[in-house]
Amino acid sequence: MTAALAGLKVLDLSWVVAGPLIGRALADFGAEVVRVESGTRVETARLMQPFHGGVQDKEGSVLFGNCNAGKLGVTLDLKSSSGQQVVRDLVAWADVVVESFSPGQLRKWGLDYATLSADRPDLIMLSTSIAGQDGPWSTLAGFGNVGSSLSGFQNLVGWEDALPMGPFGPYTDYVGPRLALVTLLAALENRRRTGTGCYIDVAQVEAGVFFLSPQVAQHSYDGTVAERRGNHDAVMVPHGVYPSAAEEARPGRDRFVAVVARTDDEWSLLATTIGRADLASRPDLATAAGRRDAEVEIDDAIGAWTSARTADEAEQALQAAGVAAHKAVSTADYVEDAQLAARGHLVELPHPLHGTTTVEGPRYRLSATPGGPRRAAPTLGQDNEVVLRDLLGYDDARIAALHDEGALR
Repeated sequence: MTAALAGLKVLDLSWVVAGPLIGRALADFGAEVVRVESGTRVETARLMQPFHGGVQDKEGSVLFGNCNAGKLGVTLDLKSSSGQQVVRDLVAWADVVVESFSPGQLRKWGLDYATLSADRPDLIMLSTSIAGQDGPWSTLAGFGNVGSSLSGFQNLVGWEDALPMGPFGPYTDYVGPRLALVTLLAALENRRRTGTGCYIDVAQVEAGVFFLSPQVAQHSYDGTVAERRGNHDAVMVPHGVYPSAAEEARPGRDRFVAVVARTDDEWSLLATTIGRADLASRPDLATAAGRRDAEVEIDDAIGAWTSARTADEAEQALQAAGVAAHKAVSTADYVEDAQLAARGHLVELPHPLHGTTTVEGPRYRLSATPGGPRRAAPTLGQDNEVVLRDLLGYDDARIAALHDEGALR
């Protein structure tokens, strides 16, 4: 069976999460992806937890492993002229270049799109950065937490009467690649039809703002500034995360269950299920507007019911009644989740140093051309010889010279 992207050649000059996830998705579906990094200026993701065995090791980051599974790895000193020439040769080999250097850095090395595409009008290049390649914020350095702050998410997440908490992790590092991937596939289709390439400039901030479109639209309409609501929702009532009883299997750990009534009928089902038929029959609670005036009373009633049950028990009872509910999963729940297991979401791969490693499967299920990671992420310089000799056709003398010059590090 031919993979969906078989034959596609990708040069991955990105790092951390936002760029590498794009190359990872392409590799999952058959693209040959060469990841370039430095063995001396070690990329940030290699130093980020969690680690195999719980010990920090640049060859043991599970985050790096997840973002780079399926790729070939080569180490280059991009500050050297020899290393830069290898990149130019890789560009000549590739169909697509993905990069996430600070805006302007590739131009200093003569590796920017304007320079590279002069000899390759069919080249597709995608740059991903916090705020894009131009404008007053283009030189802003930072990770996805900065991107989520500029997008507006940091100020929107938290309790109404407390400081903002922000979403967990570098939010825009994970939403940016989704929009970037779709755009990149469109560029590939356009090149198939026209023979011409293009340059794609992805600003993580703008990708994040896309997911706040309703709030931005409302502000444009009437000046409303969106505010923190805790676990409450602007439309649905009740909408919250409620405490549940302790579990013997996980003593000392708080457990919660998320519950929402999306419609008035669901509210009636919810109130009846928690044994509060009196609330279900009250005329003042028949609509979301009425329930909002009694939100504290309703939350207390739901919390009292969930607190007497485990999260699993509460989830199962509410779902059986037709109410949207789910326990707030822990990492232990995640790896044991039956739905994820049925879809093969967690994939175990052989690893040259750790025996095996586990990564996430692809985010997309294709019936005729299913994808998935074919190998673990590369160790530093693991595929130098393969890339230089087999893909670029370098002879032994040239490879030896690169070693002697320190370009392969």
